[in-house]
Amino acid sequence: MKIRTMELFKVPPRWLFLKITTDDGIVGWGEPIVEGKADTVRAAVEEMSEYLIGKEAGNIEDIWQVLYRAGFYRGGPILTSAISGIEQALWDIKGKRLGVPVYDLLGGKVRDKMRVYVWIGGDKPSDVAEAAKQKIAEGYTAVKMNGTEELAWIDTHEKVEQAVERIASIREAVGYKLGVGIDFHGRVHKTMAKVLIKELEPYKPMFIEEPVLPENNEALLEIAKSASTPIATGERMFTRWDFKNLLAQGGVDIIQPDLSHAGGIWEVRKIAAMAEAYDVAIAPHCPLGPIALAASLQLDFCSPNAFIQEQSLGIHYNQGSDLLDYLTDPGVFGYENGYVSRLTAPGLGIEVNEEKVREMAKIGHQWRNPVWRNFDGSVAEW
Repeated sequence: MKIRTMELFKVPPRWLFLKITTDDGIVGWGEPIVEGKADTVRAAVEEMSEYLIGKEAGNIEDIWQVLYRAGFYRGGPILTSAISGIEQALWDIKGKRLGVPVYDLLGGKVRDKMRVYVWIGGDKPSDVAEAAKQKIAEGYTAVKMNGTEELAWIDTHEKVEQAVERIASIREAVGYKLGVGIDFHGRVHKTMAKVLIKELEPYKPMFIEEPVLPENNEALLEIAKSASTPIATGERMFTRWDFKNLLAQGGVDIIQPDLSHAGGIWEVRKIAAMAEAYDVAIAPHCPLGPIALAASLQLDFCSPNAFIQEQSLGIHYNQGSDLLDYLTDPGVFGYENGYVSRLTAPGLGIEVNEEKVREMAKIGHQWRNPVWRNFDGSVAEW
């Protein structure tokens, strides 16, 4: 079962899909992408393909080790995301060859359904109370929203009050039956993070995400000492070596590795096991496409400390195409009462609509995140 061909498709709204075909005709799909850098990741995958063509597709660990270690320079978003998508496709192939879902190859199921959350409010959060009521009506039990717009290093209490008013409006509209994750998105510097978290705590957020940038993770311990709200981070961290230091340091309650960035399914399963040893939950980051979500769910169904799953249906980034558009059977992600049932089909558990993929790849995309500036013209974190 050797790798025969590798083909990449850049599809709207901002995704990159990888199709790997073996010499005996089995097809596996992966999603190697860094949002806004699709062409750069494509180049990395194409370079790696020079090694991969003709290799045994089932030797996933050995292939991962070679791609990660044998190039001398390692890690980071581009190289690790390229490896992640390749790895997902190889697990898809292995599961299909053996006739079982990937989680069956990683210890078997630990749950029958997985709780999911949905985004509300947009990039600069607004109308969140009405959106929260709508999502409850659709059956969701949890949402996530951006906490703020751009923030300066030390900003005004007016902006703090605006952030508080947003979650207060949700609690007034729907009470506390809805879990509300608040994403600081790395927009908030350490001092403002401490102020914001203290002011938000009476409204009982489900978690605060990325209260500071990952390069400032040493601040998490200080923040956590004065906060009772769970602290989540990890979407911009790569492989177990990044998470090793975070977990050993403390100050985090939920880690959020992205299976299209952090090294793939097996690598994130190793990260989840490390987190379990530190009594830390995992909630995989996934504002991406259906292949990345399927890979994340495979991880969730075999990881006892998986807590909730992000998914991108209706997210503000998805313009021109959405999560379910590329699936032959969109019902595989049928969300019911805030959960998705365990995927049972072999491999990643989904069937990609290749005809649709090829059609949309002719359109492609040039998605870029915006450049934000503070009121004084200085660059702000997006």
